[in-house]
Amino acid sequence: MQKAILAASACLFAMTAHAQDLPEKYKTAGKLIVANTPNYPPMEYRDPATNELVGVDIDLGKALAKQLGTEIEWSEIGFEQMVSSLNTGRVDLVLSGMSDLPARRETMDFVDYMRSGAQFYTSAKRKDEFKTLTDFCGKTVGMSRRTSFPDEAAKWSAANCEANGKPALNIVGTEGSADARTQLKQGRLDGAVQGSETLPYLLTLEKDTYAIVGEPFTEVYQGIGFSKQTPELRDAIAGALKAIMASGEYKAIFEKYDLAGSTLDGVMINGEAVK
Repeated sequence: MQKAILAASACLFAMTAHAQDLPEKYKTAGKLIVANTPNYPPMEYRDPATNELVGVDIDLGKALAKQLGTEIEWSEIGFEQMVSSLNTGRVDLVLSGMSDLPARRETMDFVDYMRSGAQFYTSAKRKDEFKTLTDFCGKTVGMSRRTSFPDEAAKWSAANCEANGKPALNIVGTEGSADARTQLKQGRLDGAVQGSETLPYLLTLEKDTYAIVGEPFTEVYQGIGFSKQTPELRDAIAGALKAIMASGEYKAIFEKYDLAGSTLDGVMINGEAVK
C-alpha cells in the first residue's frame, strides 16, 4: 500500500513540479513560515560576529523561496516542538537538519535534499585509543537525546559489541550536540556521536580539539518536512529543488560549506527518487 502511495505521489510530482507554483494560500500570505533551530552548524547557526542566521539550510531555504517567488519567515522553535507546530499549522514546513526516518513518515512527508549519517568522534588527545569503531564498546558515549542517534547507537552496539562478546556502549543522552562536546572536553564522556555533515565544520572551528573515528555507522537522508495535509506545498518545494539542482545553485550551496559529498543526484520524496 505504501509503495502504491509513493508511486502515486511521484506521478503527481512529475505532472505538477515543472510549474514550481505555490498553492494560492501561500501566494496570498506572501511568505512561507519555516521552523528552524539555529544550533547545528554548518546547517543552521548564528554568525558569532553578526548574529545573522546562516548555514546550508538557511541558504537552501532562501534559494527555494526565490525560485517560488516568495519570502521566508524563520520560526525559531525547539526541535522537539517542530512536528506539533507543523501539524497544527503554526509553521508551513520544517527545514532544520531533520532526518527523514520511516517513523517520522507516519505523520510527515519529506523532500530529501542531502545525505547524512551518525558519526563517532572523540577528543584529539585520546584519538590513539580509538582506531576503530569497536574501540568504543564499553565506553561512555554522548549524543543528543532529541535525535535518532541514541536508538541507532544502541542498535549498532547490539550488533557490533554485545553480539561479539564485548561490553555494550554506555549511551548518554545529552541536551544537544553542544552539550555532548562540552562533556567530552570535561572528560565525562569517552566519545560522542553527531551528524557526519557537522564534523568537518567543527574541526575547522575548533582545531586540534576533536578526532573523527571511522566512517558513519548509519546512512540517512535529511529532508524538508511537511504536514501530510499539504501535499501541494511539498510538490511545489520539490519542483523548486529540482530547478536549483539543474541550475547549479544547489551544488554551490553545499560546496560553500565543504559538503559537496553530501549532495543528492536528484529529487527524492520520502526516500524514493522521483522524475
